[in-house]
Amino acid sequence: MSIKIFCDIADLKIIKKFNKKKIVKGFTTNPSLMRKAGAKNYQLYSKQLLQICNKKPISLEVFADDHKSMIEQGKKINEWGKNVYVKVPVVNSKNRFSGKIIKELNSQNIKLNITAVYTSNQTKKNFKSYK
Repeated sequence: MSIKIFCDIADLKIIKKFNKKKIVKGFTTNPSLMRKAGAKNYQLYSKQLLQICNKKPISLEVFADDHKSMIEQGKKINEWGKNVYVKVPVVNSKNRFSGKIIKELNSQNIKLNITAVYTSNQTKKNFKSYK
């Protein structure tokens, strides 16, 4: 079994530090983490991250909430680098399944990282249905 460690961060200084570590195989981030790290422009900040992390995989999340815009953003984000994985939530904020988006982007050979759960409320709701 092979274990790969990916850091879920957006801070440029911390990514620089961990990018040098062999144990870290890549990075994943999202718009909320970027905002906390001081990002004002998602695309410009993402490109700064990609300048630091240009050899290891990095997941950059779509932030649109409707299917058409999520697909458009996914295509655009994919063009930013060969090491980019487009991060797509499995459901949007209205709890609508993103399967069509995932299928469409996958059919275009776009590398994906699917976020299954991204809030504590969703976790509680999903686990209650399994009891």
